Amino acid sequence: MSYDLDASVVKEKAKALGADLVGVVSAQTLNDFPPDPKWPQTPDRISEYTKSVIVIAKRIPAGAFRAKSNIPVQYMDMLVLRAMDKSAYKLTEWLEGQGHPSFVTAAQETDWSYKNASYGRLSTRHLGIEAGLGTFGLEVNILTPEFGPRIYLTGILTEATIEPDQRITEQVCIGESCSRCLYSCPSDAVRHFGIDKRACATEAQEFGFTTILQFWGHFVKQPPEKQRELLIDRELFGFWQGLLRVVGSFGDCPRCLAVCPVGNDYHAHLADIQKTIPEKTPEKVEKARAFKQARKDGDEIDGLNDWNVRWVGPEGYQGMVARQLQAFKKEQREKEEAAAGVASEDQGTQG
Repeated sequence: MSYDLDASVVKEKAKALGADLVGVVSAQTLNDFPPDPKWPQTPDRISEYTKSVIVIAKRIPAGAFRAKSNIPVQYMDMLVLRAMDKSAYKLTEWLEGQGHPSFVTAAQETDWSYKNASYGRLSTRHLGIEAGLGTFGLEVNILTPEFGPRIYLTGILTEATIEPDQRITEQVCIGESCSRCLYSCPSDAVRHFGIDKRACATEAQEFGFTTILQFWGHFVKQPPEKQRELLIDRELFGFWQGLLRVVGSFGDCPRCLAVCPVGNDYHAHLADIQKTIPEKTPEKVEKARAFKQARKDGDEIDGLNDWNVRWVGPEGYQGMVARQLQAFKKEQREKEEAAAGVASEDQGTQG
């Protein structure tokens, strides 16, 4: 089959514009495999002319996860999203310059007609998986081999045909024997390759839409003097800050991202301080044990049914993270040996 654009050229351009990871998926594949067939988030519902979707990812710098509070991660999230949107827009301009109409999807937007606004027009997690960038984790974040779940993604819908990437079929997530995301979740929202969205939102969307509605519903029922007090309340400041900077309106809780051991960024910068998980409880340990036993027994598991397993990794976990860690340690040793060799030569020269 001939393609309108060379995939390697497209990826090189995307990385030159600031993308950390790039993949390509056929629009037809996304139309054939919607995340939820009842609420199909598919390109054909957006534009019937789309032929390919270019998926780009930007990593969240690991240093933010070393801070004492969540605020640095929230602010970095905003900066990452801005940078990613700029990169995607520039790539769209380039594609149109090549003669192929294209546009960017909103990475963090929902549509009221899609399951009461709990779904976006496209699922960026599924875009990334179909484009070969990663697989689902136990908490159904996308996990990439390079940066684990510490990324944001968006998609560029284009009328150009581009050779698609192959999905990763080995499960990137270590899975039930790890369960660090489950242990760290303050609202105990992690399910067996699933998530309790409402429970997650109590921490992840501290100043999200539902909280805003609750606040104003309470506000209008109060007498004037109480309303004046509420107008200088921390929550109102949080809503305003969320509107301005997105802080607190989504992604307010980075715990599952911080503790995930997938990715060289974790090995390099987070393993030392995230080793211990204060939120871990005997009840969560028992839940993880039950997940592991259910998988071993071949029980029916919603998150691993015949449809969802496509995005979890149909081959199961086969040691990807262990191999990655060994390669990382080897690279670090080689760097240390090289540095020691240079230091030894310098001392010999000075002598």
